[in-house]
Amino acid sequence: MSARRYALVGTGSRATMYLDALAGAHAGDGELVALGDTNPGRAQVHQRRLVAAGLAAPELFDPADLADVVRRLGIDRVVVTTPDRFHADYVVAALDAGADAVVEKPLTTTEDGVRRIAEAVERTGREVLVTFNYRYAPRNSALKRVIADGEIGEVTSVHFEWVLDTAHGADYFRRWHRQKENSGGLLVHKSSHHFDLVNWWIAGTPTRVYASGGLRFYGAENAAARGLGPRPPRGTSEAGRADAFSLDLAANATYRELYLENEGYDGYLRDRDVFDAGITIEDNLALVVDYAVERGTATMSYALNAHSPWEGYVVSVNGTRGRAELTVVERGSVPLADGVVDPSMHPEGVGRDETRPVSERLVVQQHFAAAREVEIPTGEGGHGGGDALLLRDVFAGPSADPLGRTASWRDGVRSVVVGIAGNASLETGRAVRTTDLDLGPGALALGAVAAS
Repeated sequence: MSARRYALVGTGSRATMYLDALAGAHAGDGELVALGDTNPGRAQVHQRRLVAAGLAAPELFDPADLADVVRRLGIDRVVVTTPDRFHADYVVAALDAGADAVVEKPLTTTEDGVRRIAEAVERTGREVLVTFNYRYAPRNSALKRVIADGEIGEVTSVHFEWVLDTAHGADYFRRWHRQKENSGGLLVHKSSHHFDLVNWWIAGTPTRVYASGGLRFYGAENAAARGLGPRPPRGTSEAGRADAFSLDLAANATYRELYLENEGYDGYLRDRDVFDAGITIEDNLALVVDYAVERGTATMSYALNAHSPWEGYVVSVNGTRGRAELTVVERGSVPLADGVVDPSMHPEGVGRDETRPVSERLVVQQHFAAAREVEIPTGEGGHGGGDALLLRDVFAGPSADPLGRTASWRDGVRSVVVGIAGNASLETGRAVRTTDLDLGPGALALGAVAAS
């Protein structure tokens, strides 16, 4: 079988993981034929990098011409790493033109996006793969194995708390994510990772969502209420003004080349002030979610905070035979000198904190028995070791996997529908049933775990 021919659309920093894979470990599994972005400067940056790595220069194209590129160049698969609001546009264009799609989470941000993808899949029979790398992290796989083996019985409830620190969490309020029309807010953009984990862990389908939350830390009004003084000008880092929330693009070679030097093409600013006016997403969120599981129902309580002093998550899963608890510290504190935007993507840059050390611990305790700690295999690389395993399945093809970590478009729907329903609940103040959403043919199978 010849190597698949790939096009990639959306050449921001997120594209780097896929491009590096095709230039390195998976060079024999696929050929990158074309790169598309509305900002030609960013596409040229990646084109130069690929040529320097010894690859043929991929053709550059305007994303509006994606369908023509797929047909003209015989593209087998399109990798979509654009801002979230455009995911559905390019997935549908790829499918209709005759290619499969690999799409970054979230699958899409709206009911309309889900419906359009569902209709395109039904119309074309093409494949859509959603890249949920957190499934592949050894700690998350270990919890899946505990639940799947029946060690805690049938799942009755889940408590899931995720805290984003003032490096990673703040970064969503600098970028395009800060506008809900672009990202769906953190409930869609970030939490789709978390909701996918729960769906996968408990083999469940979300049926009802109630959400509460708001913008309570970032933004101009909150800053003024706390008496925050004048903000430093753009391009000022903490090293220059001792401001922990300013990002200096010039101080980072990747950001400088991808973003700062290409602002003239489209005016996109990667380093907006997190205390600006006009931010429309929430930074504190809480949900109650009901699920249909194989035998009955389960409930999740979920919390997300985007301005924590440390980063990580705590998951407790209750079952008819006992309880499993997973505690992960991805970064114990945010020293001003670190300047690491996303500690889960850059583990080598994570600082050590003696009081709250970087750690992961999975404890299982059955009724009437002592607790025991489950050994977690050591992962290497981004996202707890998940990225390399995910990329293997994306480019080399999935191998036999009893944990079922490869995610289809329906898995993408089951994750994003919690955030979509949650946003509707935030607007109305009422619980929202997922069956009341207009999602299109076969998008969400309720009452049982949908086949992927």
